[in-house]
Amino acid sequence: MKYIINYILLAVLAVFLLTNTAFAQFKKTILFVPHDNRPISFHQTVDNIRALGYNVITPPENLIGNRDDLGHPEELADWVLKNAYKADYAVLSSDALVYGSLVASRKHDLTIATCQKRAQNAFDELHQKYPYLPIYVFSSIMRTPQTSAASSEEPEYYRVYGTSIARYTALLDKQEKDGLTGKEEKELKTLKAQIPAKDLQDWMLRRAGNFTVNKYLVDLVKNKDISYLILGCDDNAEYSQTDRERRLLDTYAGDINGENYQSVAGLDELALLMMTRAVNQMKGDIPFISVHYAEGTGGDTVPAYSNEKISASVKTHIKMAGGIEIPNDKRADFVLLVNTDKYGKTYAANELNNTITPHENTASFVDMAGKYIMQDKNVGIADIDFGNGSDNALMNMLWQKNYLSQLKAYAGWNTPTNSSGYTIGMGMLSSYANKEETMKMIVPRYLDDWFYQANIRQQVANKMDSFSGQGNYGDTMSRTAQAQNYAESLMNKAVEKYDFAKIFNNYNWDKLQVSFPWHRLFEADVIVPEKNK
Repeated sequence: MKYIINYILLAVLAVFLLTNTAFAQFKKTILFVPHDNRPISFHQTVDNIRALGYNVITPPENLIGNRDDLGHPEELADWVLKNAYKADYAVLSSDALVYGSLVASRKHDLTIATCQKRAQNAFDELHQKYPYLPIYVFSSIMRTPQTSAASSEEPEYYRVYGTSIARYTALLDKQEKDGLTGKEEKELKTLKAQIPAKDLQDWMLRRAGNFTVNKYLVDLVKNKDISYLILGCDDNAEYSQTDRERRLLDTYAGDINGENYQSVAGLDELALLMMTRAVNQMKGDIPFISVHYAEGTGGDTVPAYSNEKISASVKTHIKMAGGIEIPNDKRADFVLLVNTDKYGKTYAANELNNTITPHENTASFVDMAGKYIMQDKNVGIADIDFGNGSDNALMNMLWQKNYLSQLKAYAGWNTPTNSSGYTIGMGMLSSYANKEETMKMIVPRYLDDWFYQANIRQQVANKMDSFSGQGNYGDTMSRTAQAQNYAESLMNKAVEKYDFAKIFNNYNWDKLQVSFPWHRLFEADVIVPEKNK
C-alpha cells in the first residue's frame, strides 16, 4: 500500500511539473495589434519586448494600416479571435480593430452604428471566447491639429479650414470651462460663419463616432470584459475639442477612472506601456520609479501637443505601465531624468537653434545623470527639450562623458509625451535586461531620434530638390531611393564621427540601412544587424 501511495504521489508530481513547465513557456506570450505599421508603432516596440525573450504574436503586416492602405479592421478582428488562444495577454489597438488604423480613425466615412458594431464584434466576442485572457486596449481620443499644416492625415478640407476649426472648437471648450471675453465671443461667431457647415458637420460627426466607441470601451471595462483601457490624446491643447471629449469620458468612467481606466496626453507610446504592463504582470513585479527634472520650469512644463504638465503625464504613464513613482532614489528600480527647457518651452529639433552649444541647464542635467550612473542606478533620459528629435547639446555632452552606453533607456522622438512615456516603458523593461538586451532597445533610439530626427532629416529635406524625378518632404515619390541613399551616407558619417563601432561593438555597422516606409521624411526606419545574426 505504501508503494502504491508513493507511486500516486510521484505521478501527481510529474503531472504538476509538466503542466507548470508548459505554463511557464506559455506565460511569455503577448498578442499585439498596433494602430499602424510605422516603425515606432510596430516593430521597434515589438523588438523591445522580444529583446527580453518574450514571444510577441503580431498580425500579417498586409492587414495593418499604412500610409496608402488604411487597414483591414474586420480581418484583423478575425485574426485576433483565431490566434488569441496562443497568448497570455492581449494588447490591442481599438483604432486598428474598429477603423483599420490611426489615420483611418480620422478620415473614414463609417456611420456611428457601424463603428459601435465593429467594437462589439472585436471585443465582446474576444472576451466571450477567452474569458480569462487579460485584454489591454489602447484607443485614441480623436486629435485636434492646431493648424492646417497637419492636413495630410486629415480630411481634405482641413488643408483650408483646419486652423479655423481648431480655433473655433478651442473657443467652444473655453466657453464651457472658463467662459469667453467679449472679443472671443465675436471671434467665435466670425469663425462659425467662415467654416462651411458641411465640413464642420463632417468633422464633428466623425468625432461623435470616436466618442461613442470610447464610451463603449469604458462600459466594457466596467463590465470587466476589458482588463485595462487607455485613452490617448493625440495632438492636444489646453483648450480643444480633444480636451473636452477627454474631460467627458473621464467623468463617464466614474469609479474606474485611475484604476482600470486612464486617459493621458500622448498616443504613440501607449503600445509599449501596455506591453510593459503585461511584462510586469507576468513577472509579478511593481517597479519603483524616481523622477527628476532639469533645472528651471522642470515638471511644471506644459510641453507642445499636450494640455497638462509633464509631471502629470509622467505620473500617469508610470501607473499605466504597472509601476509606482516614489521620492526615494535608494529604493528606485529605475531613475527617470526628464530633459526640459529651463523656461518650459518646446522647440522643434530640426530648427537652427538645436546646436551642440549647451543650454543654461545642460551641464547640470548631465552632472545629475552622471551622479546616478556612478551610483550604479538604472538611469533613463526622456529628452523633451525639443519636439521630434533629440537635444544635440545634451547628446553631445553625454557622448563626451561616455554615458551613452551606460544609460538604460532613452527617447527623444515625436511629441514630448511620446518620448517620456516610451522612456518609462523602456526603463522598466531594462530592470529585467542584461547589457546586450538593453543595447537592443537603446541603440535604435540614438540612431533614429538623435542622428536622424535632429540632424539628418533636415539635411535630406534640403537636398530633395537636387534629386532627379519628383518628391518632397511629405511625399518622396520617385525620389525615395535617392533620399534613402543620402540619409544612409549621412548616418554612416555620424556613426563614424561618434565612434559607435567602438562604443556599441556588437553590431555590423557596415550593413546599416535607412528607409522611408511611409514615403515621407518625417519618420525613418534605421536598421543595423547584430554581429551574431
